[in-house]
Amino acid sequence: MGAGHDHGHTHGAPATGTAANAYKGRLRVALGITITVMVAQIVGGIMADSLALIADATHMATDALGLGMALLAIHFANRPPTESRTFGYARAEILAALANCLLLLGVGGYVLYEAIERFITPADTQGGLAIFFGAFGLVANMISLSLLMRGQKDSLNVRGAFLEVVADTLGSVTVIVSATVIMLTGWQAADPIASLVIGVMIVPRTVKLLKETLNVLLESAPEGVDMAEVRAHILALPGVEEVHDLHAWTITSGMPVLSAHVVVGSDTLDSIGHEKMLHELQGCLGDHFDVEHCTFQLEPSGHAEHEAKLCH
Repeated sequence: MGAGHDHGHTHGAPATGTAANAYKGRLRVALGITITVMVAQIVGGIMADSLALIADATHMATDALGLGMALLAIHFANRPPTESRTFGYARAEILAALANCLLLLGVGGYVLYEAIERFITPADTQGGLAIFFGAFGLVANMISLSLLMRGQKDSLNVRGAFLEVVADTLGSVTVIVSATVIMLTGWQAADPIASLVIGVMIVPRTVKLLKETLNVLLESAPEGVDMAEVRAHILALPGVEEVHDLHAWTITSGMPVLSAHVVVGSDTLDSIGHEKMLHELQGCLGDHFDVEHCTFQLEPSGHAEHEAKLCH
């Protein structure tokens, strides 16, 4: 490293393990309710021959995923790193999200396919049973919303789970409306139409989550962090001559990190010292960008050429 200095800066656990931790019990209850309703709607969908109920059950699966991921994020955020896993097990959340995205895309595609099939060959959906199970889901979702209402104001992680349940509440309303139409008018097309609506609600959300997951696995720059702007802010600091090996990526949701080699004039280093320069860099990024963990290596002028010669 020569005259260069490595400096790690951490602000403690990310949001997934702090504010959300206080609502872990409520998230567990909401997850239990969601899974119970999902199973009940699958049974009800089979009994009533309602694709809309089964589609809503798959929508509940996306909500269970959201709630489960919220709990998983809290769990792994609270586990300390080890010598062999220096960032702990935080990335496990992303791997689980990838597997579930692929599964949900398959389920969502199946629901859309079956809905189209039912337009061609209508089923005999029992509106009364569908209303009963749809209403059961609606009541359960309202209970989950009441549990998460307060927490969604304090934690982005809990807010994500809250929005999942909001979407599923709308799915339950869709089931009830379609079943009511069938019971009152006998118009069986209401069931596949409701299924299409719910399927359309599932697929885009899953595709968005898949994109975010792949961006993390490919170590793309965190969303909302403009690397050109980061470079410009660093270069604007007095005494900074060059920035190279600038990287930013995301370990897991809510945990962006950044590293850079910063070339500083020798006169500046001699006058203010390495520690002051590091504080200047941390303050610069902390004030303008949502990156809590930064590592800088300070290098005097000419050090990069020296490293290049050593590499050859």
